[in-house]
Amino acid sequence: MASTLLTKNAQSVTNAKKYTVSFWCKKALSGINQYVLNTASDGSNRLGILFNTSEQLEIYGQTSGSENAYVRPTRLFRDPSAFYHFVIAVDTTQSTAADRMKIYVNGTLETVMTSTNYPSQNADLETARNHYIGGYGVSANYYFGGVISHFHFVDGTAYPASTFGSTDSATGEWKINTSPSVTYGNNGFFILKDGNSVTDQSGNSNNFTVAGGTLTNTEDCPSNVFCTFNPLDNLTILSTYSNGNTTQSTNDTAYGYSRSTLGASSGKYYWEIKVSATSGYSVIGVASSACPNTTTYLGSPANSYSYYGANGNKFVATVSSSYGNTYTTNDIIGVALDLDNNRLFFSKNGTWQNSGDPTTSTGAISITDPASTTDGFYFPSASEYDNTGSSVNTYQANFGNGYFGTTAISSEGTNASGIGKFEYDVPTGYTALSTKGLNE
Repeated sequence: MASTLLTKNAQSVTNAKKYTVSFWCKKALSGINQYVLNTASDGSNRLGILFNTSEQLEIYGQTSGSENAYVRPTRLFRDPSAFYHFVIAVDTTQSTAADRMKIYVNGTLETVMTSTNYPSQNADLETARNHYIGGYGVSANYYFGGVISHFHFVDGTAYPASTFGSTDSATGEWKINTSPSVTYGNNGFFILKDGNSVTDQSGNSNNFTVAGGTLTNTEDCPSNVFCTFNPLDNLTILSTYSNGNTTQSTNDTAYGYSRSTLGASSGKYYWEIKVSATSGYSVIGVASSACPNTTTYLGSPANSYSYYGANGNKFVATVSSSYGNTYTTNDIIGVALDLDNNRLFFSKNGTWQNSGDPTTSTGAISITDPASTTDGFYFPSASEYDNTGSSVNTYQANFGNGYFGTTAISSEGTNASGIGKFEYDVPTGYTALSTKGLNE
């Protein structure tokens, strides 16, 4: 959601002693407070749900400037590659303090807490305030930088996690209940269902408005998780990430590269990376192992391969050789990775370089079988080829979401697999790098 803020005005509640919040989210790590929900009309009367600077979840409340609730589980939420499901069920009428505010993560009740100040029995909490989703809303921003899906707010009832999700009998994974049966209450709502709609799906007409930023749709969802850049695989390049980790910006005095959240060992995959800013040292490709140090560029280590923007060359095991055309700002580089035949292809603005054809497997860059690499997988990668401190490269990846940053693709290409939306035609037999794509 980046710097996006959704708002709904205050209204009367069914029961201020009971509420439930349920949402799925894919986090972007930032080292700052990130609000998922804040209900407030000022800084003294509020109820907040946020991830703090340590990537812990916090639920707190204040009335007339005094804290009336505070719960913080000990565990950290630092995985940017998957969706978490959170349910916060509050019922201050309960006689046992810990039962007044329950937190479920992927269906499991959290019991290990760092800090707790459970609400007093029968306390009224600040739910009858303006609602802000994706940011603090009152003064400071504290935006949530990731993806939020299926956001429920229930006024007057505390529901367990099993209302909103269930365990898949075949895989054992926690899966989404897209249409739970709940009584929402007067102030309840259900938004961000199957898209970026802020129209209330609960039947209450408690619609939200976009008060700031740009709300973009995404194919990335709890039932089909898409690849993104990985801020945890970022030890040497020191990149920054935004737009749900689909935008990566580099600015460092060292070489280096970072990899994506999802990798593959077999199958055929396609993705696109738009160079939205460059000083001429853009490098796009794939890598098996993580970048080992600040003197290594993408295409230097064994089992990493890249296409260099400045001269159009390819890098294979440090060897630079002629490959294709140069590319620069606003060019879109398509990548086709064939792990059934161990071949790699690059396109520039829809034209395959080196007279390549991923469908017939001609004009390819040969790559090592992933089974022979240390990690056993290949990951989309992007970086810079410069160590002067003057290189700035910004990449906007479309792994199938249909957006470059917050800008939608201009025209959707054909895609036989039906998984993901891309600017250019997806080669026959290829699909998006997502959980569904990996399991085709």
